[in-house]
Amino acid sequence: MSKLFTPYTLKDVTLRNRIAVAPMCQYRAIEGHVTDWHLAHYTSLARGGAGLVIVEATAVSPEGRITPGCTGLWEDAQIEGLARIAAAIRDAGAVPGIQIGHAGRKASANLPWEGDDHILEGDPRGWQTIAPSAQAFGGALSKVPHEMDLSEIVRVQSNFAAAARRARAAGFEWLELHFAHGYLASSFASAYSNHRTDAYGGDAEGRYRFLVETLAAVREEWPERLPLTARMGLMEFDGQDEDRWDETVGAVEKLKSGGLDLVSASMAFSAPVGRVPWGPAFLMPTAARLRDEAGIPVSSAWLLDAPSDAERAIADDHIDIVMMARAFLANPHYPYHLALTLGATRPAWTLPAPYAHWLTRYRANNGGL
Repeated sequence: MSKLFTPYTLKDVTLRNRIAVAPMCQYRAIEGHVTDWHLAHYTSLARGGAGLVIVEATAVSPEGRITPGCTGLWEDAQIEGLARIAAAIRDAGAVPGIQIGHAGRKASANLPWEGDDHILEGDPRGWQTIAPSAQAFGGALSKVPHEMDLSEIVRVQSNFAAAARRARAAGFEWLELHFAHGYLASSFASAYSNHRTDAYGGDAEGRYRFLVETLAAVREEWPERLPLTARMGLMEFDGQDEDRWDETVGAVEKLKSGGLDLVSASMAFSAPVGRVPWGPAFLMPTAARLRDEAGIPVSSAWLLDAPSDAERAIADDHIDIVMMARAFLANPHYPYHLALTLGATRPAWTLPAPYAHWLTRYRANNGGL
């Protein structure tokens, strides 16, 4: 049997297979509230057969949104809509997960298809961004953020904890903290964006302090029996990643000792300096190395959706869960395609009964799809 379709257990949660739908921003929320678009979108993805479906980056505070169209969990009124989504994912046989985060200096941006740049000063749709240091990201994201003082750091950490509490109230069983992609936590961790001279800057211990403390605050609110994970920016692809590797592993080990259960291996994107070597499964070796050296379960994505690559990642014990994104947008029933390609004995297991019955009968009668 395909290893990709074997169950996976973390804490008290068991996934029906090793396939997860990675968080994908939809930019369809209204004042942080989900809409019918989100319900249809996530229900469709869960019915497709994945073991885990993670709802998109959801802001812990209004200024933490990437764009005005991003989802939020900064107030109790936002729980109800997300609860419907969590229930729909669960009813379809997948585990409902959610990613919470704060966009930091990359916030207050236009939608990707409307420029993907900062909203202009004076436009009422925009807002003041915050970051560890008053330095713009650069390029199209040119807005200079406000440098956070200590009270603001504590406030945002409390926002993360409150959002985690609301995520549990909504029925989610898997929580991912967004500590990557140049957003707030990632910008604290990076020397490119963190020029502080207090306890939250300087050496690696200082720069990762925000992440460690935020995890601790969330750990107080999130049940111990449920997975608490983080998407981590492991690579800048700036030619200096190997020099920083021991620092990265050390930070992950500290987070693990603080209650982190799994790392979703991703990229830092802390500054527009990297040259990413895009290609099939290009990040898998890094994810596997972190798994071995930090001794923590690992998932990864980034062009890891080809059937042979996904199967090899699990069969060769490189990572524990394969995250997929664009493949699910193109085909919400992508696990069925994976099962057929990899020779799973009963590929119809990945489909809802009203689909599986007819497709199975057609395959039996016609020798194909």
